[in-house]
Amino acid sequence: MENGHHEIPENANEHCPGPQSELAGKSDECAGCPNQEVCASAPKGPDPDLVAIAERMATVKHKILVLSGKGGVGKSTFSAQLSFALSGMDYQVGLLDIDICGPSIPKMLGLEGQDIHQSNLGWSPIYVESNLGVMSIGFMLPNPDEAVIWRGPRKNGLIKQFLKDVHWGELDYLVVDAPPGTSDEHISIVQFLQVTGIDGAIIVTTPQQVSLIDVRKEISFCKKVGLPVLGVVENMSGLMQPISDIGFVKLNEHGEEEDTTEWTLNYIKTHAPELLTLFVRSELFDSSGGGAAQMCVDMGVPFLGKIPMEPQLCKAAEEGRSCFADKKCTASAPALRRIIDKLIPSKE
Repeated sequence: MENGHHEIPENANEHCPGPQSELAGKSDECAGCPNQEVCASAPKGPDPDLVAIAERMATVKHKILVLSGKGGVGKSTFSAQLSFALSGMDYQVGLLDIDICGPSIPKMLGLEGQDIHQSNLGWSPIYVESNLGVMSIGFMLPNPDEAVIWRGPRKNGLIKQFLKDVHWGELDYLVVDAPPGTSDEHISIVQFLQVTGIDGAIIVTTPQQVSLIDVRKEISFCKKVGLPVLGVVENMSGLMQPISDIGFVKLNEHGEEEDTTEWTLNYIKTHAPELLTLFVRSELFDSSGGGAAQMCVDMGVPFLGKIPMEPQLCKAAEEGRSCFADKKCTASAPALRRIIDKLIPSKE
């Protein structure tokens, strides 16, 4: 992963404006940088890598970024299941994981332990299905437990390489799973892709205010950089599962648990069997402020819908499989499908 001669040097300051910037070597951010004198005197001009990215992305019809204000809200799970759904609709799909410090996409697509191969056309994605290819730094790490400790310039260099060197072929959709927040990676991916056209961003959140505060910042970021917000998804919107999958306990006066699941289910089967067709729903987070739906009204962006937290969806993500492949995700799969139907036209 050698840096090209126009890329930000690895030993540059954290907020380096870039050697091709008019401010190179002159900005306050350049103070103390070992490259300051060279950058100040170097000739400036357009980045030839942007031309290479535009050529590579010319075969990609639609590009969708998946963002979140906070980590742990289910953004990568949504990216994975969106990609599974699109491939199941017979679209040609690519999933690009640019969460460089926490790449979870290989796990969620069932691709752990795979290696990237290179051909004369470039890096080859790892394929889940013939129409679903994946690229992630997770495929490059010799040890999955190894931490990626990189400064911004090196992260940006890898993102640029993913865009200009990966041979996706003809794609209907490229889904980009970004890290949480608004950092260098987000600025880079938007800057690199804007010359080729981005459909927009889907922002994933949970219902409580502590998550929505950061989503407001994410929406503000999108507006500032001219990135359309396709909509907001409220994930983990209550725990929902069939009553037959629920465990029951009785607490004694000391707070110790006694498992009464078998007795309780037998009682229900005997005295009220119709209850076994019901789902149990419990609110996990305080959404008294209206949750993501109200925030979308306040911020003037589309609200795409809610996805409940369901153990079977969590299990599908852990096992790297589609929640649409069987009928186990009885609550979450239909909710995901309704959101995807709002975003993506059905294939004729």
